[in-house]
Amino acid sequence: MEEKNLICINCPLGCMLTAAVEGEAVVSVTGNTCKRGEDYARKEMTNPTRIVTSTVRVSEGYEKMVPVKTREDIPKGKVLECVRALKDVEVKAPVHMGDVIAENIAGTGVDLIAAKEVRKI
Repeated sequence: MEEKNLICINCPLGCMLTAAVEGEAVVSVTGNTCKRGEDYARKEMTNPTRIVTSTVRVSEGYEKMVPVKTREDIPKGKVLECVRALKDVEVKAPVHMGDVIAENIAGTGVDLIAAKEVRKI
């Protein structure tokens, strides 16, 4: 049995977790102070995912950039590809919170959405 140490990122407590792994199965999780910690460790060991946050350029807006994020988490291995796909993205103002900025980002099936309003000049 192999043990992996993790730091939970589900809340500000940052519990030090230990996941006991046998093959590809998580046998046990210790160190968590809540159920979310156990769920995080199990998911992180079997199918790690992340929410991606970044910015994209805005034309004709009061602000030059708008913060964006993936609508839901994507596979951790796709994060860099997702960020690279944003390099040439530019949206025209006005931008409303929740607007889809890029559909199916990096082939993940997840949309990238605006996280803030940007008014038109």
